Amino acid sequence: MPPDLYKSGFGKNFMAFSQQKMREIVFQLLYSWDFAYGAEADMTDMIMRQLAVTKKVVRNAMEQVQLIRERRDEIDQLISGMSKSYDFSRIPRIERNVLRLGVFELFFAGGIPPKVAISEAIRLCRKFATPEAASFINAILDALYTEGVAKRDEEEHNDLSLSH
Repeated sequence: MPPDLYKSGFGKNFMAFSQQKMREIVFQLLYSWDFAYGAEADMTDMIMRQLAVTKKVVRNAMEQVQLIRERRDEIDQLISGMSKSYDFSRIPRIERNVLRLGVFELFFAGGIPPKVAISEAIRLCRKFATPEAASFINAILDALYTEGVAKRDEEEHNDLSLSH
């Protein structure tokens, strides 16, 4: 069972700190890692200065970034498989990292309702990219979620058929 990041520390201890803001920090760290790998201490200091957040907040965000990076190949394959008309390498970095975060929240984070994961990815895209890009993000994540539900339903049906 995947960890429930929002209940087990990711955003939990920050009463005045919203999960939306935490997602923005995670996205910005993902983008930074994708663009140019930097020293973790440098990235932490930059985020703390730019966004006026504590080191603890950045550490929690870095933990989620690490979990996403550990599944990056799997996440990227899911995105590539659904992005039939657009080669993965041509997806702009902003959209690519919003998708990575969205896919991670949909399939690996646990405890995040699918509609929340998708709507938050769209929100991030509108904030950091364009409305047109948000439509692309919505289409990819919705298709991945729908396909995942269909596969799960088929597996459950097959399991029931085998047990009778």
